[in-house]
Amino acid sequence: MEFLGTLIAAFGLAMLLIPLQIKKFKDRNRVVKDYYKNSAQYVPTSGGLSILLAFYAVVFLAMFGSFPFQISLPEAVSLFIISLYGLFGLIDDFVDIGRATKIVFPPLFTAPIAFVAATAWIPVVGEVSGYFLFIAAPIYVMVVANLVNMHSGFNGMAAGLTAILLAFLLVKTLITGRGSVLITSSMLGAVLGFLYYNWYPSKIFDGNVGAFAMGSTVGLSIILGGFYVSGFVMLFPHTLNFLLYVYWRIMRKMKPQDRRYEIVKFGRVRRDKTIEAPNPYTLKWVLPYYFKMTEKQVVLSMYGLTTIFCIIGLFIPY
Repeated sequence: MEFLGTLIAAFGLAMLLIPLQIKKFKDRNRVVKDYYKNSAQYVPTSGGLSILLAFYAVVFLAMFGSFPFQISLPEAVSLFIISLYGLFGLIDDFVDIGRATKIVFPPLFTAPIAFVAATAWIPVVGEVSGYFLFIAAPIYVMVVANLVNMHSGFNGMAAGLTAILLAFLLVKTLITGRGSVLITSSMLGAVLGFLYYNWYPSKIFDGNVGAFAMGSTVGLSIILGGFYVSGFVMLFPHTLNFLLYVYWRIMRKMKPQDRRYEIVKFGRVRRDKTIEAPNPYTLKWVLPYYFKMTEKQVVLSMYGLTTIFCIIGLFIPY
């Protein structure tokens, strides 16, 4: 039951750190607009900093013997990669580095995981390792981190979905004995502590530093356990969200004058607090585009969808 110690410790530390960050960032006007409220509200961002601080503090305590864990080489490499992703996201929070950079650099950050990644087993193909993992493992983590970053935008959405993914990955790790209990449980605790303040109405946003830190941890938890197929199933809603975006990009090039495909980054909120979605080409906008739903209802529906696929993934052994 060691994982409970790390989970609770990370949760408690995040609960202590985040109010301090909220105050500091408000004092320094490091805030962004919350677009889905009837009145103008500005919320501190880059809350992923507190997530990372809580996460690494607990991990370092474990390393120095406060918890009965031993740090393996794959875990050490993963911790290094998560820090790089967090730093990358923090830079993006302050200086918009562009989509191309987000595709080119993250696989380079993740390259070391290929040397310590668990052997993958894929249906029909069978067991794969070597060059396949050297290419697939870094790309897998990069894709997952970007999928988590993209599938967000509402209060409590990215953090809540990540918490669900990490919770099921932790269960899968405990059942199979593969993966990293330390990394998964510590990040889960930190994310849950953050979610308390990020839930509707949000008092702080995760920012890119949070999205990349959380996303890279999900990807690495999958890689360390060799859960390539089940991880893909768990992340299917995130993948569907990306495919909707790809469809929108294609249609925009084919029909640039069609208003249905114009560039709109945010929807609107009606007087009754329901979301007015400009199009159905991102997963969080599909339901409010066709039905009257509040921000909280949309987020809960996304939680439910991801939970269904996580349950399915839990029973897939590879």
